[in-house]
Amino acid sequence: MIGLGTIINCAGIIVGGLAGLLFGKGLKPRYRDSLVFVMGLSTLFIGAGGALSGMLTLEDGKFSTSGSLTLIFSLVLGCLIGELIDVDRACERLGEWLKKRSGSGDSRFVNAFVTSSMTVCIGAMAIIGAINDGIYGDISILLTKTILDFLIIIVMTASMGVGCIFSAVPVFALQGSVTLLARLLEPLMTEGAAANLSTVGSVLIFCVGLNLAFDRHIKVGNLLPSLIFAVAFAFIP
Repeated sequence: MIGLGTIINCAGIIVGGLAGLLFGKGLKPRYRDSLVFVMGLSTLFIGAGGALSGMLTLEDGKFSTSGSLTLIFSLVLGCLIGELIDVDRACERLGEWLKKRSGSGDSRFVNAFVTSSMTVCIGAMAIIGAINDGIYGDISILLTKTILDFLIIIVMTASMGVGCIFSAVPVFALQGSVTLLARLLEPLMTEGAAANLSTVGSVLIFCVGLNLAFDRHIKVGNLLPSLIFAVAFAFIP
């Protein structure tokens, strides 16, 4: 069944969120604050590790870097386009709409929704996994992503609230669209494009970690177009 991987992924997020709500009910505010910091710290290292693994190579016992210009230009151009169309604000509007439709009175809803959505939507696993699902019916990558998302959303929901559960909505929209368009997108996902996507996506995940751990407000949504440029640069000789 085409799209099964995304359905399972969304179900994992929802179940993880419900478990997080039950777990978070008995937590005092100071424990929740500590969990947010720990979640941010973990996200920082996940993002940093992903980015460095794509940029560092070991040759003759020495480390060398590659892809620095691709990373810089992808982020700069993506930031300019993202600020122009204000992707971050669009994400917030979606969060506000979902909050209204769900009848939630949680003041943290929109921030929780946007932050968790940026965490579970960004990355090569979402794109490549959805393409594999659409073309080959192979959901193995998305099953792995489901386990990771399940654990992440449990902690995020416990510390940030019900808005995290609704990150299943953009996951369904993004991965579902990629699955449906998989045959058109497959030629674009070369080894180089996937590597660029993973590196730039990891940097965006690092930015999510900064927002969580240090209460920053980096507009990660406005950096999302960087992912498109990262893929595009793989085809420049």
